Order: sequence, then structure tokens, then C-alpha cells
Amino acid sequence: MGALAGLRLTRRGVAALVCAVALLALGGWASYPGLVGLGVALALALLAALVGVAVPVPVSVRRTVRPLRVPRLADCSATIVVRNTSTWLPVTAAGHDRVGGEELPFDLPRLVPGATETTDLPIPTQRRGEISFGPLTLHRFALADLAEVRQTYGDTTTVLVEPRVLDALGLPAGTRRGHVGADERIAHGGTDLTGLREYLPGDDLRRLHWATSARRGTLMVREDADPSAPHLTVVLDDRADSYDGDGFEEAVDVAASLVATAAESRSPSRVVTTSGSLDVATAVPATAVVGIDPELLGRLARTEPTTGPGTGAHLLSGAPDILVVVSGARAALAPLLSDAAGAPVGVVAVVDPAPEQLVGASRGVTVLRGPRAEDLVHAWRSAVAR
Repeated sequence: MGALAGLRLTRRGVAALVCAVALLALGGWASYPGLVGLGVALALALLAALVGVAVPVPVSVRRTVRPLRVPRLADCSATIVVRNTSTWLPVTAAGHDRVGGEELPFDLPRLVPGATETTDLPIPTQRRGEISFGPLTLHRFALADLAEVRQTYGDTTTVLVEPRVLDALGLPAGTRRGHVGADERIAHGGTDLTGLREYLPGDDLRRLHWATSARRGTLMVREDADPSAPHLTVVLDDRADSYDGDGFEEAVDVAASLVATAAESRSPSRVVTTSGSLDVATAVPATAVVGIDPELLGRLARTEPTTGPGTGAHLLSGAPDILVVVSGARAALAPLLSDAAGAPVGVVAVVDPAPEQLVGASRGVTVLRGPRAEDLVHAWRSAVAR
């Protein structure tokens, strides 16, 4: 049980106190015993109320939140279980939980001794980020609601609201810019070394990296990129003035979905924000994966829009085969097209509340528009992925 957070009279209790003082004063001045008796009765009722809430009542409060990581717009709730462990005293109470800095109230019925009440509080998941809970506060009321006491329970709990990962289906074939400006389809395997790992039984002995094995004293196997795996770079425009409403939330969903598709396709990827606050490259995993790296998903969940101009990040470093710029309808389109046109496959995805068309093209760049992440991912599947 938590410590007392505040013992006070309710509005009804304050009114009773004023009436008691007035009756005692008026009765004493007029020598009217009836008024004095009524004033004494109200004063005794107030005293009983204060004693009633001041005496600790064995109440146990437990809060559970599931899940602790949840995609944006998914259902999530906190379950609060309150039990009156007293053997003789009923409890009348209400309470509130602090969720993201705001108080969410909940009501409880009158708990008889031994009774348990369970309440579910919905967790708002419209926006990404960390949502903190607690401490939970229980308001216990006394006789005739003349007084109340606030008691706090438990510690804080944190829920991480992550961007949604939608099925973008796949990536286009890998290409790179030729020396004369033409797009050339080439294989990014064979000599395209992405990393080294220790030898495991069953590995192809022809892939042993003998120089590193001799230096470390253990067999090391080279990891090469899949010859058909394109290199994807996603540029997320994180300027707040590029978006209307919750447009940035939809843009992050698109970025997470494309990076997850690259991971499922065993393709290397990179996601970078225009402000430079986020720049993460993901190599081809050694084993099969089911989606985006949880650590990267967590960083995307905590990415916030900025108010300053972009830093001019080196968007084409690493020679991406596919460059996708994700932005909002309020951003100037020409610079975005210029950035995307520098890659063999350039795509600009615009979160537009009222698009004239979902798929278009300009300067050799595919332009996708849609009000929601679902619309942009659907346009990607139909116009880009194959």
C-alpha cells in the first residue's frame, strides 16, 4: 500500500464545516440549544469522516500493461485490479492513473470486505514514442463523502508505441548508375563482402577467409551479399513544416515498412533523416530474419520531427540501388526529385491528405502519393515492387 498523498475535506465536507460553525455560533449567541446540538452533530460527523479516511484500510492495487511494445494504432490497455483485503470495513473509492502526463480517471463500485474489482484503461496509441504510466492514485471517501484521502500505489511503467510495419511485398531488382549515366543491372554478390563470422558445421569450406582465420586462430567464414539483393536507402524527411496533422506518423510507418521489406528480402538497407538525427545502416543478416531489427524499430519510434532546416546529409553515400524519399505534402517537390534522381531507382513517397493521383512520374522518378501509410505501401506494391 502506498503512502497518504493527501487528506482533505470534499466540497460537501467544507459546506458541512461552514454550517457547523454557523450553527454553533448562532446557537450560542441566541442561547438556542437545538442549533448548538445540530452544530455539534455536524462537527462530530466531520470528525468521524476524517478519522475514517485517516485509518489505513488494507487495499491492494495491482496494475499490468500488455504489451509493453505495441505498433501505432494497435489495441493496448492497462488492467487495474483493486482488492479490499479488510475483513470488516467496506471501501468506497475512485482513482486515476497518470498516462503520458495526463490523468485518466476510473470508477470503482463499493468494495465489500474481500471483494475485487478489475478495470481496463485504454492506452492511446495514435502517436509513436514512450508513454509512461504511474504512479496510480486511489481516492478513498469517508462517511457521506465528507472527506477523502489520496493514496499512491506502484511505480511507473513505460510502453513503447512503435511505427506500424506494413507489407510492402518486395523491392525492385538492384541496379547501379553506369559511368555514362545509364542504368546497368549488375550482381552485387561474389566479391561484395559484407562481413565475417565464425565457422559453423555445414558451412561451405570454399567461403573460408584464410587470412582472418590465421590471425584469429579460429575458422572465419565470409558473408557476401546476395547477387540479386538491391541496396535500399530510405530518406525520411523529419522537418515538421513538411507535414499536415499526423502526416509525420504516417511517413515513419512507410519508412519502417520499406526497411522491414529489405530485411525480409535479405537486402542491405539504410534509413536516414534529413536532419541527421538518425542514420542507421543494416547489413545482410547471416541467417533468415522475420523483419526489421527491434533496435532500429525502437529508434524510429523515438524519432521526433524537427523545426530546423535539413543538414544536407550525404544521401547517396554507399551507392544505393534504390533511393526512397518519404516526405509530406507541404514540402517542396523539386529538391526531393533531385535527390531521388541520383539513384538508379528513385522513388518519392508523399503523405498527401488530398492526392490527385496515387502514382505518377517526374524526371525519371516514381512519385507515390496517399493520405495514409496503407495507401503509399499499396502504391509501392503496384508500381515499384516486382
